[in-house]
Formats: sequence, structure tokens, C-alpha cells
Amino acid sequence: MLNRYNLIAGQSIERLAAISDGVFAVAMTLLVLDLHTPEAAHIHSEAALWQAVVALAPRVLVYLMSFLTLGIFWVGQQTQLNHLERSDRNYTWLHLAFLFAVSLMPFSTSLMAEFISYRVALIAYWLNILLLGVILYVAWVYAFRTRLGKPDVSQEIDEAVRRRIIGAQSLYAFGAALCIINTYWALGFMLLVQLNYALAPRISFLSRL
Repeated sequence: MLNRYNLIAGQSIERLAAISDGVFAVAMTLLVLDLHTPEAAHIHSEAALWQAVVALAPRVLVYLMSFLTLGIFWVGQQTQLNHLERSDRNYTWLHLAFLFAVSLMPFSTSLMAEFISYRVALIAYWLNILLLGVILYVAWVYAFRTRLGKPDVSQEIDEAVRRRIIGAQSLYAFGAALCIINTYWALGFMLLVQLNYALAPRISFLSRL
């Protein structure tokens, strides 16, 4: 009876997409809560307000990066789900693990924003991105091998999805390694990677990444 239940559990792609949209929406909303306006009691001139706003720049940068990160992974997850005909129990739990990693993003973002010059914060932030990529990759490989995809999912599509995830994670890893020089170098490179995937410029070399 238990095995029979496992065979019928978690088959709805629509429900999986619905809970994913909800978790992504909450996580993306929570990101902005780490941005706080300057305290009015400490502001007594235009110059003081300007200085306070400029001081917020690192937090705004990390917020932008994290919003782009979640946006990119939301698109990646939806791309997978759109190519599936059905789900199963194992695939559903893989995506629940993926959503766990999504829910960690507000925390790793806050840690990075608070300690932006510390390598430990940068590595923790990168590990969050790595976890997202690894789970998404494993989920896709599992779905393709167990034939959960639609009939028109070809080998070329499979390879394109895998290449996209591996390429992105390789670039993120290289960016994280730049923290050996400076965390700002690392964040700057990772931001460029995100802008490439978000804007998708029509440059032959970049379009292969």
C-alpha cells in the first residue's frame, strides 16, 4: 500500500508551479525589507541626507543582485516545468528542496549586505546560489532520465538546459573566487553574470553561456 501511494503522490505540475510562484514572491518581497530609510533624527541637512543615501549603496547593490538571482532561477525553474508532462514524488521533493534554497536567499542577502567586505559572507552568499543551481540541475537530469518530459523534449533541449546551468554556476564560482582579491571584485563580476542572463544580449559568445 505504501509503495502504491508513492507511485501516485506528487504528480501535479500545476500545484508545484503554484507553490513555487508563492515562495518566489515571498522571498523577493522579503529582500526589500532589509533596506531601511535613514533615521530622521540623524538628518539635519540635504548634505547629510545625501551621505546617508550614498551609504545605502552596498545594500542596494546586494538587493539588486539577489532580486536578479531569484528572477533568473524562477525563469529557469519555469522553463523546466513547461517542458514536463507530469511530475512524480521524487521530482516534487527535489523542487521542494529547491524552494528551501530560495527561501534562504533573504538571509544570505542580509548577511552579505551587513558584512559586504567579509569573505565569509561572500562565500555564504555564493553557496546559496550554488545550492540553487545544483538542485535545479539534479531535478532536470532526473526528469529527463525518468521520462517526465513532454514528447517533444529532444536531446538538444536536454543539453541546452544542462549547459545553461553548468555555465552559469562555473561563472558564479569564478566570481566567488575573486573574493581572494576583494569582495567587491567578486560581487561586481557576479553582477555582470546576472545581467548577461537577465538581459540576454545578442552577442554570439555570451549567448552560449
